[in-house]
Amino acid sequence: MPRPMYRSRSLRRVVVRTPGGELKIHYEKRKPSVAHCAICGRPLNGVPRLRPSQLRKLAKTEKRPERIYGGVICPRCLARLLRQSARAAA
Repeated sequence: MPRPMYRSRSLRRVVVRTPGGELKIHYEKRKPSVAHCAICGRPLNGVPRLRPSQLRKLAKTEKRPERIYGGVICPRCLARLLRQSARAAA
């Protein structure tokens, strides 16, 4: 019987083959949900689904797209926002 902390399904179970050839169950935290656009709520591309400890190990350019509001709003909303600001300035 596993330890009480491993009995819940909050940790995912990964079956791993050890060097000795036997199968063991490893417990690891689940992946976070996909990042969403702050305006329309659509899922964002180019933003990895990783836990903060794993995200910290990535380079800055691997964490979010290299553009203004990258990783916060989707390209469609960004284009709409830039058009509105250009029209307001004119």
